[in-house]
Amino acid sequence: MTPTITAFERSPDRGKGLARDMRVRWALEEVGQPYKVRLVSFGAMKEPAHRALHPFGQIPTYEEGDLALFESGAIVFHIAERHAGLLPDGANARARAITWMFAALNTVEPPILDLQTTRFLEGDKTWYKQRLPVVEDRIRDRLGELSGRLGDGDWLDGAFSAGDLILVAVLLRLKASGILDEYPNLSAYVARGEARPAFRRAFDAQLAVFTGIPPTG
Repeated sequence: MTPTITAFERSPDRGKGLARDMRVRWALEEVGQPYKVRLVSFGAMKEPAHRALHPFGQIPTYEEGDLALFESGAIVFHIAERHAGLLPDGANARARAITWMFAALNTVEPPILDLQTTRFLEGDKTWYKQRLPVVEDRIRDRLGELSGRLGDGDWLDGAFSAGDLILVAVLLRLKASGILDEYPNLSAYVARGEARPAFRRAFDAQLAVFTGIPPTG
């Protein structure tokens, strides 16, 4: 059965691959699973029909038969469990990959999202100039730890996994800030993720929603 995911009708990121449906698209492309996309407007996201799928009125959602899921991490985990290619076969390696999925979303992403909130919603506040360096330093603390853990490895734990997929998607939010460039091995790590054919297909599909130009690959 072909699953259906939801995505922004007009994404706030203007097709830069930062909206969370990108993570789901990428996972589906990695495992070779065809999928359909239903675009929703900001208004429709708050309507009862969409809230029945996502109680918080956000995207993405995932529908497959009588199964409906929300939250990008949970959806990627479901895809990884159902299809080969995103979780290792060995029990311990599999557990570590899942651990990295949680770490990306619960430890690495929160300060990055805090930076975005500070820059885009609090720029006119009296505390902005004092708060911004504090938020950036929290991110640097996390990236320093992550950089040390990755070292000179291509991926977090041997072969590419769902843990890498989620972490690369999270770190992409830092590209425009310049902070990621301070950690060459992390910058190269993200570039490796972006170079994967499945990522390119997912990115082009998401960009096509914004531009109205169908992907050619």
